[in-house]
Amino acid sequence: MFLLLTGFCFAIGLQAQETEKSDTVKIGNITIIKKDDGKSKGSSSNDTEVKIEKKKSKGKSTNWGIVDIGINQFNDQTNYSSAAIQDPSTGFAPGANEDWFKLRNNKSINVNIWIFTQRVSLIKDVVNLKYGIGLELNNYRFSRQVKFNTDPTKVVLDNSTSYSKNKLAADYLTVPMMLNFNLTPKKKNPVGFSAGVSAGYLYSSRQKTITAADGKQKTRNDFDLRPFKLSYVGELNLGFIRLYGSLATQSMFKKGLDQTPYNIGIRLSNW
Repeated sequence: MFLLLTGFCFAIGLQAQETEKSDTVKIGNITIIKKDDGKSKGSSSNDTEVKIEKKKSKGKSTNWGIVDIGINQFNDQTNYSSAAIQDPSTGFAPGANEDWFKLRNNKSINVNIWIFTQRVSLIKDVVNLKYGIGLELNNYRFSRQVKFNTDPTKVVLDNSTSYSKNKLAADYLTVPMMLNFNLTPKKKNPVGFSAGVSAGYLYSSRQKTITAADGKQKTRNDFDLRPFKLSYVGELNLGFIRLYGSLATQSMFKKGLDQTPYNIGIRLSNW
């Protein structure tokens, strides 16, 4: 930078010998002003002033590679006495009750990987629009030996063997859109909150089991999960601590089970 400034000052000095007017050169947020006091040409009473201006907010910023880590749950409002569940030939899970689908909370993990999130100022960096795109990875770890059979989808309770691992995974390509309120816009770790919606597309789903009899097994199928998911989303910024949450607007299954998923956790983000 010193060599760059010296070069520009030298160039300005040469030009000043041919004109009595002041010259200004701008390099980014640095302004170099060559002043002439109006005396005769050849006078050495010239000054060079260097000003460094504070960059103004561009009103838009981008954050790359944000990671969320939290837990998954669902609100189970299934009518287990209905024919849609209990009918031996057409029911989704004959013999089932709500205990079948209890989750191991410490193992039902949600991980979100946001490829990028962008924030656009609407009102002086206090009110902002936030949007982005990323992958939402949901793992539902069952306590009991529920098994999803396919063609057609039916859920059974497999008591024939011992399960050391049993999870349903549902992964979405998700686009969130939120209104952000930054209560301390000049701070590096601000205080504020965001609220909005997200739309997700189910691009992968599978059941993974580990049993004493069959070892590790993985079945890929849609299991009658809805291909699209619309959710209410929010985040809370408390300085360097950032929390997030999501609640789907309806059951993740197209028929049979009425289980509406939600998750909460910690967000690892620069803002």
